[in-house]
Amino acid sequence: MMSYLGLLVIALIYFTYYLKGVLKMGELSTKKLSTKEKLLPILTNKNVDIKKEMLAGLTTFLTMAYIIAVNPNILSATGMPAGALVTATCLAAAIACIMMGLFANLPFALASGMGLNAYFAYSVVLGMGISWEVALTAVFIEGIIFILLSLFKVREAVVNAIPKNMKLAVTGGIGLFIAFIGLVNSGLVVADEATMVALGEFTPAVIITIIGLVIITVLNKKGVRGAILWGILVSSLIGWGYALINTEAAAALGIYLPSGIFKFEGIGEIAGKIDLAHAFHPDNIKMFITVVFTFLFVDFFDTVGTLVGVCSKAKMLDKDGNVPNAGRALLVDAIGTTAGACLGVSTVTTYVESATGVAEGGRTGYTSITVGVLFLIAMFFSPIIVAIPACATAPALIYVGYLMLEAVKEIEFENITEGLPAFLTIAAMPLTYSIGDGLTLGIISYVVINLIYNLIFAKNKEDKTKVSWVMYLLLVVFVLKIAFL
Repeated sequence: MMSYLGLLVIALIYFTYYLKGVLKMGELSTKKLSTKEKLLPILTNKNVDIKKEMLAGLTTFLTMAYIIAVNPNILSATGMPAGALVTATCLAAAIACIMMGLFANLPFALASGMGLNAYFAYSVVLGMGISWEVALTAVFIEGIIFILLSLFKVREAVVNAIPKNMKLAVTGGIGLFIAFIGLVNSGLVVADEATMVALGEFTPAVIITIIGLVIITVLNKKGVRGAILWGILVSSLIGWGYALINTEAAAALGIYLPSGIFKFEGIGEIAGKIDLAHAFHPDNIKMFITVVFTFLFVDFFDTVGTLVGVCSKAKMLDKDGNVPNAGRALLVDAIGTTAGACLGVSTVTTYVESATGVAEGGRTGYTSITVGVLFLIAMFFSPIIVAIPACATAPALIYVGYLMLEAVKEIEFENITEGLPAFLTIAAMPLTYSIGDGLTLGIISYVVINLIYNLIFAKNKEDKTKVSWVMYLLLVVFVLKIAFL
């Protein structure tokens, strides 16, 4: 088995080859560049306001720092050690952010993606009974595939073939799924034999969650930077105060006092645990491919959408409406995923919270490098971060779910052949407690409904809904999944 360091080297080699390729194709050819500038586009910046870029980086970090607590909280449900996950989360984010700054010169931050970490923990490991080592292998394979797809610019082409309404539905469905997990983790929603789920008792943990959610909402309304982080911080302090007063009762609710302040947790227990032998064993190969494909599909258009959305708001798109250095950005994202799997965390992706830093004036790679450095500093405070209770991170999950659900406003619900498959996708994800099952129902319904309508009821070419070959391929894959898994 290869070590994670060896795998990182391989990923970097891919990246180097790509750089040589784009330079030959004329990227960054609008002016004469030195060899250093060609290799490191960040050096092309002139008259940069470093203070503004660093402030932008700090702003972005504050808005996404919740992942340092939330990601270990979610992934530790698989049995992975929380302390090691804190370090790995920070390290993977730092590597990806710094690479984004150096090689793409864009103000985008990356870390383990929300939704994908939930799918990793709750659907793949706990739901399917797959070991977290095999799940990490699926993430690693996904990253390698993305590297190849980015090298040949296939990723953008496939993303464009998937209907906009389905992209929006996936985003909204994941949002509901994340929010549901937050409600469950807080104790506000509990299992019930008669009604499946029910309203839980208003325990101190539930009250803490509500307080945190109110704080996040009010601070966000006031435009306070880092509202999510402040919500987690205040909720944690209240929880720790309760644990100090009534230790046993707090422990029963999963609330514990920090064991210290400064500590560096090693990642030896989770790093380099890629298990190719079990993943590709004949008994596991079908399910493994399904998991890889779901990771691929969920993550496929996430980064592109974030890049375009943030760049559009910042007026950074070129005259053709394209993201500058998009190829490099996508490749950094892919390498971040591969490196993250080697370090022991789920899929690394570009964060929409980067928009906050852009709003503060961040326009270059110095912004993302600042975020990366802050992640490196944060990993030395693991005792505090690990002690953050689930009821304190639950408000962040609920709030992020709300943010992701905003995407459904743009879905064409008035067009039933578009709206119904989108609705099924959104509803199925939380109700089946599976992102993969939601995707399956959504894609199958979209293709089948539009295929029947096009063949039987559409009177002319203009009435037909255009369905790409990619969607038909996805239909076949998901039908095979249902039939044989």
